[in-house]
Amino acid sequence: MCGIAGLIAADGRAQMDTAKVQAMLDPMRHRGPDGDGLWSTNGAAFGHLRLSIIDLAGGRQPMQSADGWLTITFNGEIYNFIDLRRELVGKGHVFQTHSDTEVILAAWREWGERAVDRLNGMFAFAIHDARDRSVTLVRDRLGVKPLYHARLPDGTVAFASELKGLLTLPELRRVPDMLALEDYMAFGYVPDHRCIVQGVEKLAAGHMLRIAPGQMGTQTQYWDIDFSRRHAGSAEDMIDGLRDHLARAVQSRMIADVSLGAFLSGGVDSSSVVALMAEISDAPVKSCSIGFDQANLDETAYAERIARQFGCDHRTRRVGSADFALIDTLVHHFDEPFADASALPTYRVSELARETVTVALSGDGMDEALAGYRRHVFFHGEEQARARIPAFWRDKVLGPIGQIYPKADWAPQPLRAKTTLLALAQSGPEAYAQAVGATPHALRHTLYGSVMVSEAQGYRAEQIYYDTMANAPARSGLDAAQYADMKLWLPGDILTKVDRTSMAVSLEAREPLLDHALLEYCAALPEDMRVRGGQGKWAMKKAMEPDLPHDILYRPKMGFVTPIAQWMRGPLADEVRALSRSEQLIDSGWFNAEAISKMADAHIGGRSDHSRTLWQLLMLDKSTARLFG
Repeated sequence: MCGIAGLIAADGRAQMDTAKVQAMLDPMRHRGPDGDGLWSTNGAAFGHLRLSIIDLAGGRQPMQSADGWLTITFNGEIYNFIDLRRELVGKGHVFQTHSDTEVILAAWREWGERAVDRLNGMFAFAIHDARDRSVTLVRDRLGVKPLYHARLPDGTVAFASELKGLLTLPELRRVPDMLALEDYMAFGYVPDHRCIVQGVEKLAAGHMLRIAPGQMGTQTQYWDIDFSRRHAGSAEDMIDGLRDHLARAVQSRMIADVSLGAFLSGGVDSSSVVALMAEISDAPVKSCSIGFDQANLDETAYAERIARQFGCDHRTRRVGSADFALIDTLVHHFDEPFADASALPTYRVSELARETVTVALSGDGMDEALAGYRRHVFFHGEEQARARIPAFWRDKVLGPIGQIYPKADWAPQPLRAKTTLLALAQSGPEAYAQAVGATPHALRHTLYGSVMVSEAQGYRAEQIYYDTMANAPARSGLDAAQYADMKLWLPGDILTKVDRTSMAVSLEAREPLLDHALLEYCAALPEDMRVRGGQGKWAMKKAMEPDLPHDILYRPKMGFVTPIAQWMRGPLADEVRALSRSEQLIDSGWFNAEAISKMADAHIGGRSDHSRTLWQLLMLDKSTARLFG
């Protein structure tokens, strides 16, 4: 795992300043503490930070091909590099190292851009071709590894693994993007189609960007997930096929020349990964868990039970319910505002893992692939109801009833009739965008100030979900919702969280459940293999029944929960009140002071729970103060 950065001249000939590239690397040192390197030629300069995982003695970067035509700076891991190397040797390629980086160079030399189709892994890289002085930026299929880029005023293109790398460039103007701010308030993160800094872009997952002299750059999509197909055969055969894919995905991610372990929460996904690792490994799996001093938030008993079952070398650390000291650390590492509060315990478990291992396998990915979130199950039921209820009744009857029905946030989700009635009155994409959102459209617009209203010009963040679901390769509403999550939520929230928190402590996190062949298999499973009996991930649970206890597989999903509502009524109350006086939020004209003050008072006084929105505002205030203050 590494950090990369570089500069690409507009004309393909100008000499790039390697001192600037070094300055871009310096604030990302946590991504690669084991070494660094610089390379330059007329028209381009690359930089690299290395966290040594494969071929510790070799594999230094930037790396050139034997003939000198190709040069690469690469962040990530290629899990099938041994098989690719064997195939390339058969085609006459000679290797000087045992690294996966050299395999990418040889594959590109052999197959050109189509080499990316053969790579199984997580990656972001830049590759320079001396024959035409072009540079191609590539990001992995799911967006596990980040890649920011920007075109500077003189036409130079700069790229880096993190936004902080680009922000070292004096030519890059630090101007906030109001549309990104609206996206953030809607979802709690800045999706990959935007950046909080105007003029900066994130290369989309599954895309490559080719930059040639005198051209603006050509971006192409090389991979997409397809939910429109369906497997044939019996349920038993499909479950067996899923189990095989899971085992292969885990095994491929256990190759490393350094110590390796796993995150273990005691949930279905991490328990499945550990079970499969234990089946493959000759030594006890090194696992770790984070617990909380509040019993209703603590899952360590489940994790310890799985660890005992599989003979793991297990470590647990409990975090206090007042553990909010990390806020400023997270702001520094995320750069852009990020309001998923589970980033705090994710940082802590990464910190714990790094004490004994350099690589840790996580259980991320199956919720998106097999409809594992509660919102998927509810949405699936709503879609079935929409299909049966005439549009007139949904629009003219259920909608008006939902508007006047009393709100009951205290009730279990199935009993919240107001939410259900309003959802049924909407289209599927409208209802799902609201379900996956953080602060609803109507509420956040009561908070906006004059500058935000003027510059946003009526833009509505949810439109990206409407468009993505409408254009999804899908057969059903559930298919479309899962597809949208994979394109938006997964790279924007989940993978950003894991990348930044693990890299902050120089830990490589690997996601075997995001193996693209596994995901393609899951996407073609019938809906009732994903959602059945009021639960998601049905096929995975059946596939793992021989390995895991029934109550581990079928207990309610918990996840990393942090007590932010209590924090904001207690130790963070003063900071919450101060939001209505924030120079960044209020003096800028982005938000309305009176509206924020009323919201803060209502929450602190216990009359309402506005913790999610207030947490968003708090993280936004701190992030933008660092970026634009």
